[in-house]
Amino acid sequence: MAAAEAAVLSSSLETDTAAVPETAGTAAATAATPPVSAAAAAVAAAARTRSEARGSKAALATKLLSLSGVFAVHKPKGPTSAELLNRLKEKLLAEAGMPSPEWTKRKKQTLKIGHGGTLDSAARGVLVVGIGRGTKMLTSMLSGSKRYIAIGELGKATDTLDSTGKVTEEKPYDKITQEDIEGILQKFTGNIMQVPPLYSALKKDGQRLSTLMKRGEAVEAKPARPVTVYSLSLQKFQPPFFTLDVECGGGFYIRSLVSDIGKELSSCANVLELTRTKQGPFTLEEHALPEDKWTIDDIAQSLEHCSSLLPAELALKKSKPEESNEQVLSCEYITLDETKGEDAIIKTC
Repeated sequence: MAAAEAAVLSSSLETDTAAVPETAGTAAATAATPPVSAAAAAVAAAARTRSEARGSKAALATKLLSLSGVFAVHKPKGPTSAELLNRLKEKLLAEAGMPSPEWTKRKKQTLKIGHGGTLDSAARGVLVVGIGRGTKMLTSMLSGSKRYIAIGELGKATDTLDSTGKVTEEKPYDKITQEDIEGILQKFTGNIMQVPPLYSALKKDGQRLSTLMKRGEAVEAKPARPVTVYSLSLQKFQPPFFTLDVECGGGFYIRSLVSDIGKELSSCANVLELTRTKQGPFTLEEHALPEDKWTIDDIAQSLEHCSSLLPAELALKKSKPEESNEQVLSCEYITLDETKGEDAIIKTC
């Protein structure tokens, strides 16, 4: 199209200049030529820009489809883990220009993306993400150790066991000392039994307990189950607030821990702030990508860097690049239930 327009403009130019008398031709041609040539150049340049943009998007789409492995992102307070994953997916699709109208009738290619180890919406920190064949590695992330910094508040109990819930009980805490807290932490270290909170991802008849609770339905607490706490220490005590550093295994609830500590102190407590600083080999400071780094190139670099952190049996071979210009995304993401390790596949796009 651009070449045709340029050709038409060039032909018109030649006709006009031929009709000008030779005595005045030089001046007339000189005056007429620059505007027409500039227009032709602009058309050609625009065509080149569009072509280069399409080529660049196709290359990015190919790179996106070839990504495979496990990396970590920094989840802020506010969104749920699933909402954050959806935001990540949308940013990647937008960067790659997919899906776009010219791709809709071409061969479909699936992009799989999922997270392992749900963080509450009120919590922040490391969220491990699998992409491509890396989604199959997420189950191993669930059973690995995790580390948290939790700020608890003495004297108040809530129905959710954190600051987002309704206050259900208040008790005095003024006589509790730092030594009192430090003295009971050993009871919550090692292999212990823990009752999960009612507001949780655990399910009854196929529905999450938290969903049933929000509907106002009667829900019975799940029985206590074995969990593991590798280390637990008090970092700071400024009544009514206390800060814990906790390293634990899969299926452990920090909210239940803080609530149980309050009860053990003959008071009550809830979680005010919660940050996951480590999950498996991924740390918040070194590996978790902030949102401004959620780009195809940054994730590719992170996958390369993080591949050395994984056990040899989980290491992925590099995927062969997908054929460009012949794929469109049929998107899906996979969220793993930390308590059961089950896949819950949600197809989107």
